[in-house]
Amino acid sequence: MASERESFDLSGPLHLTYVLWDNAYHRMSVAASLVQGVYILERDRQEKREGPNALAPPWWTFFHFQLLRPLIDDVDSSIFGAIYEFKPPSSQFNDTLYRSPRYVVAFRGTLTKSDSVSRDIELDIHFIRQGLHQTSRSEIAIQAVRNVVATVGDSNVWLAGHSLGSAMAMLTGKTMAKNGMFIESFLFNPPFVSAPIERIKDERVKHGLRIAGSVITAGLTIAMKAKQQKDSSIDPFAALSAWVPCLFVNPSDHICSEYIGYFEHRRKMEEIGAGVIERLATQNSLGGLLMSAFGKESEPLHLIPSASLTVNVTPTNDFKEAHGIHQWWKPDLRLENKLYNYK
Repeated sequence: MASERESFDLSGPLHLTYVLWDNAYHRMSVAASLVQGVYILERDRQEKREGPNALAPPWWTFFHFQLLRPLIDDVDSSIFGAIYEFKPPSSQFNDTLYRSPRYVVAFRGTLTKSDSVSRDIELDIHFIRQGLHQTSRSEIAIQAVRNVVATVGDSNVWLAGHSLGSAMAMLTGKTMAKNGMFIESFLFNPPFVSAPIERIKDERVKHGLRIAGSVITAGLTIAMKAKQQKDSSIDPFAALSAWVPCLFVNPSDHICSEYIGYFEHRRKMEEIGAGVIERLATQNSLGGLLMSAFGKESEPLHLIPSASLTVNVTPTNDFKEAHGIHQWWKPDLRLENKLYNYK
């Protein structure tokens, strides 16, 4: 029995009958729906729903997308991603079409169903241990995006993902950005590996902990750089700053809410004249530095220089709702957006 949340007619953004591609809410809602399409593609596979019984197609056809091909994990044969092609009807006149993508590559997050949960949790652990880039799923994802970009150019492609899929999209986007290709990216509830400092209510305690963390991280970074004696003329973190992914977080979701403090703390450190310390701390994690100290090359995937951060401050009932993909196409959302450019 399919859940109501899998049906587009019961839980999809039916109110979005006309897409203005320069409207931030419309773009967010479409990207989130395409990610949901990947979730339901895998659920259709698991439940053997085919043809007219399949529930996934309306999640993309409603917005005039076609499924070009699914992305299949080579370990458990689950569908973890999809490449969509935008095919607007020739009769549709819309002077915002120039902002629309030609292709969207979307990635789902963890599914807690028996057919895929073990592989998904394995990848969650790889992410926490900063080893997602060493997995075969990430290689499949990056190669798929490279192929699409090689065909139509980076300006015609969107990346989208939720939770674990958001981490996969971030890894892919960072990889492309290192090669000078900046793909528009929509990252929903992206995981941030850190102690949940953002949940502390006392602002002075919270700010104090963040300052202490920055000083320790910056100090370890300086010590590690002195030991490694690498060429410091090239800052790989600054080189990524031209890539500005769109991050969508909920303060009640402890998996992603640390991004709020991560970017705001950087701004506050600049204001008090401690920008130099924070520029070192913001691109390193204590876990990554410790792994490097033991000879394991490690780059913290979740740390990025620039972002357009959208926070959903609409009250939520529980963690499941705060972390869910469905929140991002609801009407009448209370959203706060800030642009953070790394300097």
